[in-house]
Amino acid sequence: MEIISFLLVIILFNTKGSLARCLPACSCVDDRHGRSLVCMEDGAFGAIPENLPGDLTKIRIEKSHFTEIPRGAFSITKLLENLWLNFNDITVINSKGLEGLGNLSELRLQGNKLRSVPWTAFEDTPVLKILDLKHNQLDVLPEHALKFLPGLTYLDLSFNRLTVISKEVFQNWPLYQKLQNMEEREAMASGPNVVLALHDNAWLCDCRLKGFVEFILSLSPPIILMNSYLTCSGPDFKAGKFFHEIELQACVKPAVTTTTANVSRPLGSNVTLQCVAKARPDPAVWWTYGLKIIRGFPESQERVAEDTIKSILVIPSVRMADHGVYTCTAVNFIGNSSANVLLDVQSAVSSQSPHLPGFPGAPSAGDENVFIDIRINKQTVRGISIEWFAALEHPSETWFTIHFGRSGTAKKETTYIGPGIHSYSVSDLMPATKYEICVTLKNQVPRPGQCIVFVTGSDITEMEQREKLIHIVVVVLAMVLAVPIGMYACTTDTKFACLEVIMKTWKNRQRESSSSGAEHDRQGTFDSLQAASDEGLVNKDSSEERKVRRRSEDWHHKGKSEHSRVTAGLY
Repeated sequence: MEIISFLLVIILFNTKGSLARCLPACSCVDDRHGRSLVCMEDGAFGAIPENLPGDLTKIRIEKSHFTEIPRGAFSITKLLENLWLNFNDITVINSKGLEGLGNLSELRLQGNKLRSVPWTAFEDTPVLKILDLKHNQLDVLPEHALKFLPGLTYLDLSFNRLTVISKEVFQNWPLYQKLQNMEEREAMASGPNVVLALHDNAWLCDCRLKGFVEFILSLSPPIILMNSYLTCSGPDFKAGKFFHEIELQACVKPAVTTTTANVSRPLGSNVTLQCVAKARPDPAVWWTYGLKIIRGFPESQERVAEDTIKSILVIPSVRMADHGVYTCTAVNFIGNSSANVLLDVQSAVSSQSPHLPGFPGAPSAGDENVFIDIRINKQTVRGISIEWFAALEHPSETWFTIHFGRSGTAKKETTYIGPGIHSYSVSDLMPATKYEICVTLKNQVPRPGQCIVFVTGSDITEMEQREKLIHIVVVVLAMVLAVPIGMYACTTDTKFACLEVIMKTWKNRQRESSSSGAEHDRQGTFDSLQAASDEGLVNKDSSEERKVRRRSEDWHHKGKSEHSRVTAGLY
């Protein structure tokens, strides 16, 4: 009798101990397969519990709304074989989140918010056979995704956002590679099938999916599809078609053509420019004018063939300022292509001139040698603005041409500026770069006095810390200005009258500096812009500056006798 009582006490103690190891809001079950933990209460955990019992063989935690599988989250459960974490809010899996699960054979993550999976994490699960990832937000499947899943017999990627994947994803799968050997295929033919679920994704059936479609159509047992009717979601003209109904071709880079390279239209008329882009896959197509994307005019696109798109740009009530080169550009992931259309806007006066169509006419005899007064009028965060003045016989009909590029290069970008416009801005400049911008009449070649050379600085932080914005140093007829963003702007070949103002202001500031002793910050005026000296640029006591001063004074006297002769040197 005492022995029976003793055994009952032991059984009761073991039962209480077993129940004590179960988590709150969960139930624990012992059966012939081992011990299971089931937690189905909504919002039971905000994170994966850290005090999991170590003897579990199955864990099922659902609707707990935790968002992460951190490193070593289940490392204490060495015996775990089945892990179900469905219908939570998991968005991140640590690359070591499955660490210690060498016995795991089933992983279900259905109904979470995964946009990507660290596929190398499966190195820690060498015997995994079932992987369920349906109803997530996966949009990418990298080529090495299945590399560490050699024993997989069930993979469910249905109801995700996959659009394009490479056939190499499956060609790198060790199981698929093994099946390419005839002997291995015959040996596996008697074994269980390998099931793939890939349906209900947003498959984009263009040339990028060609290899994957060919792989799907070539599948045969033991690899089978849960749903063999995979359908296209795009492009629009292929939406709803099954894989076996389409034929995809290889990808090619865009080729852009236009119906005509020159278009002449009278002032005030409507102008339609067209280009045709042929490419696989579909390219992005846009129009630019003067290196800027056109957004103000209506632009439409229509498909004229499976791999051909027509782009139409409409310019309503064309003005003289709309004259110039319009560029149609097409880009896809392989490359890009572009074509130009030159628009010539003809007024009642200009239509009688004999110049070539599509180009601004040659300057009249009275405008041939017109002097253009050009200067910097504003410094922006990433560039400068210039303005100019020219005394013209016909200002309402005269076009200007902007030549811009790196100083010293023969070929520069050209932009036509219509009548009545006398300013231009340059932005998105590279640091520590020397640029040149010139203004000429129509198609003239830049002449001395029509250009500005400026150098962008490399130390923005230092320039931002300076109290003064502009510094003037005369270096062989070059005016050096420090721009707020760390840019020096140098105007070359300026008029002699401007040089006299500079020299006079510079000498006055030198005398003021000498009389005030150690005072460093001064203010002056040059074209209504604030100016000040800087110890980093102008060292009043240095021998180098005395050389510059003598050189500047020599130019001051020499310029009076050689007014028409001007040259400039930046360095």
